[in-house]
Amino acid sequence: MQSNKLRMAIRATAAAVLGVAGQAGAVSFNAGDYDVSLYGYGRLNASYDVDSDQALSTRSGSFDGLVNNDDAPDGHFGADAFQSRIGLVTTSPQGVKINVEGDFRGSGGGSLRLRHAYGEYNGVLMGQTWSNFTSFVGNTATLDFDSMPGAAGYQSRTAQARYTSGPLSISLEDPQNSILENGVDDDGDPAAVDPGKKDSLPALTVRLEDSSDGLSYSAAVLAHQVGYDTGADDESAVGFATFVAAKMALSDMITVQGSLSYTDGANSYLYRSGDNFGAASAYVDPASGDVETISGYGGTIGAGINLGGGRSINIGYGLVEVDWDDAEDDGLIGVSGQSETNSAAMANYKWTPVQNVMMGVEYQFLKRENVSGDDGDANRILFAAQYNF
Repeated sequence: MQSNKLRMAIRATAAAVLGVAGQAGAVSFNAGDYDVSLYGYGRLNASYDVDSDQALSTRSGSFDGLVNNDDAPDGHFGADAFQSRIGLVTTSPQGVKINVEGDFRGSGGGSLRLRHAYGEYNGVLMGQTWSNFTSFVGNTATLDFDSMPGAAGYQSRTAQARYTSGPLSISLEDPQNSILENGVDDDGDPAAVDPGKKDSLPALTVRLEDSSDGLSYSAAVLAHQVGYDTGADDESAVGFATFVAAKMALSDMITVQGSLSYTDGANSYLYRSGDNFGAASAYVDPASGDVETISGYGGTIGAGINLGGGRSINIGYGLVEVDWDDAEDDGLIGVSGQSETNSAAMANYKWTPVQNVMMGVEYQFLKRENVSGDDGDANRILFAAQYNF
């Protein structure tokens, strides 16, 4: 019984954290021999930035521009409905599932963006959906659409071919990485720039996710190639990433959850480790031209308290840190301005007055420190109202 409650809590967390519309509330009908479900929601997100303006579309908090923000204009309000989405799931008489879903966060907000587009049959999935190197098991429910730094894995969607058998899933995916070398920026000033990254192989991922009694857990590994090819020079290295995540139901009211991640040469999969999302995975040694990987680590911890009557409180903390020491020692230009540590703390109150309606308010504290030692922080208040169908 507790295990079933935990699974329901995890599904609810995924819906709240990442806006996954629950299929249970979908509009379902038959079209010939096909089962069809239409689902989605309309959502208002609003934010008030007490300090500098850190709002992205969907009013999520950004780490970009957070450093040395003491003299920045403060007191910024904004609201949008870009997180709203619509999706369609069909199942053929032969058991082939097809899912297409979009929201309106594209091109900075307001344009339709493809989220999911895949087919699945007998455990074989092909198309675009959540990276297999992702787990929501350890996530704490946040109103911020982008959630906390240090969450397990990529926390986004990518093109892939995946096979799932029971709790084990293996995939080949479109790789995500960036590589830096000495160069000049758009203003002609010395900077670390991308030298022409080359992807020669897909990323390989393996994930195990299961539950037992009051515990649900997930663990995954990823390996990919990161390199460059200028036509005259061609160098590469192997990067890898791993995470563990878990959620424990302490009672019918309280859950605790969290995750730990480590990457080396795969910081695009270290969630929110760069200016806002993934940091660089590697750099080109200025002396030798070799590809040198950059490592990082992160984690989250949180708790959820079900108050009954559709009310809940969630608190959480997340942190990521990237190790730029070797790049600094090798003389890579622009390292001092790279983000070394990103962290966020949050607490929210959510209320479901009637089925398929959620409202909530959240306090958020963001902090960033660069390699140079320069830092900055910001306080934010978020509000959300979501109506599912």
